[in-house]
Amino acid sequence: MPEITIYTDGACSGNPGPGGWGAVLFYGDKIKEISGAEEETTNQRMELTAVLEALKALKVRDWNVVVYSDSAYIVNAFRQDWIGKWTQNGWKNSKKEKVANQDLWKALLEQTQRNRVRIEKVKGHSGDRWNERCDELARNAIKMIKLG
Repeated sequence: MPEITIYTDGACSGNPGPGGWGAVLFYGDKIKEISGAEEETTNQRMELTAVLEALKALKVRDWNVVVYSDSAYIVNAFRQDWIGKWTQNGWKNSKKEKVANQDLWKALLEQTQRNRVRIEKVKGHSGDRWNERCDELARNAIKMIKLG
């Protein structure tokens, strides 16, 4: 079965503040880098946006996709099935509070249905080449907003 590997990261200059996201997608010997930014956002939103945009960039269906993220928020939401619990509880958390970033979570959940997506944890800022590259893409996107 074909497999795509994705590394993602989000960054924010202030929280909230200008934010950026970056992703590197791999298939065989092909590498694609994507990034973007928002003028006023949070780090959590940029982490989510990185994964969402990377999955949206895929032109395939029913493939194996491994996403590496340094965001415990994202990894735990999938690995510990927080998303399943949130949807069952009307997008409320265990404290009966509205789940933050619902718009992105819902869009991300929709994107994960197109392929067999597995989310893996990568330790951030620990020298992992592709995590560092995603961080660089995200920070460069922020710089472009500040210059614009």
